[in-house]
Amino acid sequence: MQIALAPMEGLVDEILRDILTRVGGVDWCVTEFIRVTDRLLPPASFQKLAPELETGARTRAGTPMRVQLLGSDPACLADNAAHACTLGAPVIDLNFGCPAKTVNKSRGGAVLLKEPELLHAIVAEVRRAVPAAIPVTAKMRLGFDSPEGALDCARALADGGAAQLVVHARTKVEGYKPPAHWEWVAKVAEAVPVPVYANGEIWSLADWRRCREVSGVEDIMLGRGLVSCPDLARQIAAARRGEPVAPLGWAEIEPLLADFWRQARRKIAPRYAPGRLKQWLGMLTRTYPEAAELFARVRREHDCERLDAWLGVAHREPAPA
Repeated sequence: MQIALAPMEGLVDEILRDILTRVGGVDWCVTEFIRVTDRLLPPASFQKLAPELETGARTRAGTPMRVQLLGSDPACLADNAAHACTLGAPVIDLNFGCPAKTVNKSRGGAVLLKEPELLHAIVAEVRRAVPAAIPVTAKMRLGFDSPEGALDCARALADGGAAQLVVHARTKVEGYKPPAHWEWVAKVAEAVPVPVYANGEIWSLADWRRCREVSGVEDIMLGRGLVSCPDLARQIAAARRGEPVAPLGWAEIEPLLADFWRQARRKIAPRYAPGRLKQWLGMLTRTYPEAAELFARVRREHDCERLDAWLGVAHREPAPA
């Protein structure tokens, strides 16, 4: 069984990838999508969203990181995929699952599930462009507004050369509304000859067990469930081995939150850093009552120095370049 950390645009950046993979249980992670339109992107565009390329495409914990691209032009995606490989990308992942309206309007993400032929063309062109030793993988949803074409899409991706498929078990129109249709993951797994990962609505050990039973697949990708419960991957990995593991308590989460804030202060402008902190803290409220109490105290706070005090963080400005 493998457990992957999902690529969540605007949420799972290199800071959360670092924090969550250090907690443990994650076998690999994926960057936020790098949007490809009509040109070859400069190295800075890749390094901005994938700074781990500078450290062997691994997080501080040593967890491998894949580079995800989003777009609809097969040739341009292929050129950028090949370029990413020269920068150190060990795997190229292609995004056919993003449900955001702005992304779909520009012909990216889940809207492409309406065009299985284009899915095939994109994967095949990227597969031809990157070195044979570097896998090409893909993430998809069950369809745009219906799962009826999910198997055609999955076959198109696998036939094009995708080595693995992650299936978010909802359509674009369903967004993130429960339930996830894990039974369709089982259908996809039967339809293609490549490994299939189940994704969607896995918030707990009980959810994982139901997902495995319904989908019949062992490999999973965790998104919001892992962000909300940072040791969920570790719990699942231990349960799969038949080993007991005690969930992390709030006393163990607090240092992670402080480290997150410390890194956010270094990376993000003071105007925006508090919002990133509150974003993660708000998601932690699903698991930890203490997070809800802290969120209630800081939700209207915008001063970074006062947030330093709340979190017990001694902030030092970065040294001049």
